[in-house]
Amino acid sequence: MEKTSRIELRRVFLLQNLPEPLTRASRHQQIFDNYIENTRLRLRSVRVPETKEWTWILQQNAPLADLSGREISEIFLNETEHGAFEVFEGRKVQKNERAQTVEIRKNRYFHDFNGREIEIDLFLGELWGLILAQVCFENAEAMKCFETPPFAISDVSNNEFFVGKNLVGKTFADVQNELESQNRRR
Repeated sequence: MEKTSRIELRRVFLLQNLPEPLTRASRHQQIFDNYIENTRLRLRSVRVPETKEWTWILQQNAPLADLSGREISEIFLNETEHGAFEVFEGRKVQKNERAQTVEIRKNRYFHDFNGREIEIDLFLGELWGLILAQVCFENAEAMKCFETPPFAISDVSNNEFFVGKNLVGKTFADVQNELESQNRRR
């Protein structure tokens, strides 16, 4: 039986571009994350473009002591079960006098760096231009010893702004403002 809950230790890096040899046309997954307001839940839909195969997952994310660790619980849904949750997909909510979606869309690429798989998310829609890379670790020591990849601009692992649910309703201009603000604080 598959585990449905796991502890994930990770570091997250901001990138300016996809690292070579990746291009936007490289093999990837399409991910649609719909966050359910005022909960720790999201409905994740994953599509493989080559096969047009879909996977649907109801996830609960609970942060640990700092943002580099979280407990993730997952329930994999079949098409009928997913249908019961479709009400949460692409919903519009009113915030700051404008309508926005609770959905975050991104293409996920996979890149090997020094024997470690890096998941690279190229965001779509209003967040077009944001690229985040995530590396998962088996323990805190491995996470601490990992060298920042040379293609990364900065480590944003503990910056709350870059947590998935906090990106809902944001634009790339908001990302740029956060980075400028972060640079002023240094």
